[in-house]
Amino acid sequence: MEQHSRPINETARPRQPVLFLPHGGGPCFFMDWSDTWDRMAAYLRGVAAGLPQPPDGIVVVSSHWETGVPTVTSGAHPALIYDYSGFPPHTYQLRYPAPGSPELAAHACTLLDRAGIACAQDPERGFDHGVFIPFMLAFPQADIPVVELSLQRDLNAAMEIRIGAALRPLRERNILIVGTGMTYHNLHHFMGQNPQSNAVSREFDTWLAHAVEAPPDVRTEALTQWMHAPGARICHPRPEHLLPLMFVAGAAGTDRGVRDYSDTVMGKALSGFRFG
Repeated sequence: MEQHSRPINETARPRQPVLFLPHGGGPCFFMDWSDTWDRMAAYLRGVAAGLPQPPDGIVVVSSHWETGVPTVTSGAHPALIYDYSGFPPHTYQLRYPAPGSPELAAHACTLLDRAGIACAQDPERGFDHGVFIPFMLAFPQADIPVVELSLQRDLNAAMEIRIGAALRPLRERNILIVGTGMTYHNLHHFMGQNPQSNAVSREFDTWLAHAVEAPPDVRTEALTQWMHAPGARICHPRPEHLLPLMFVAGAAGTDRGVRDYSDTVMGKALSGFRFG
């Protein structure tokens, strides 16, 4: 076993919750951007304190990695992928030296295989900014092993729920399951600060909160059919920033969801969610 890998805890109680975290815009928390992202940054900084105990590892789906089959980072020392552009030079010098976990990656693949879902491992892939930017605030010590799992390229909500459900047993082993994205992601309207879509974003965000907080069977059906929600395709012309929520909803099982972060950024409603 690599020096920084932790054994997967077989007996830790209570089990870890499941989280959907907003990751902001690029390296927004590390720039002079007035107070635009302050509330989101404060929310992320409070994540660790809300856990029952420090996790032995984290499995995270970011909106910034898509593959043909579910793929996990399996290297012991993942690098960072600065997959944003046009930002100040110092934002390309940010560091987040969290270890990977080949053991956790292999176990995640075993669970997916058992569920009949093909899985691959990538020992070279690093952490994209959808992981390291919010984790620099949520887990600043960078001492918890992290394994990133890709989204599927066809961006199918039902499949992401199924993948999350297959990894649900990790929670009993003190592994934290996280999805990072944004509940609103229409960059043309966001960066242009299009006021015409502000009300649409609030309507969709309200629908989403009600869906997440519904009984689990109702929640699953609603999230599977998210594209029929009010304003859904305006808020998400492409759904990659929303689907990490479907993944964590699958991992939640019968746990009820709650919106534990609600904000308005550049006129657009944004939320974070916790299950369990």
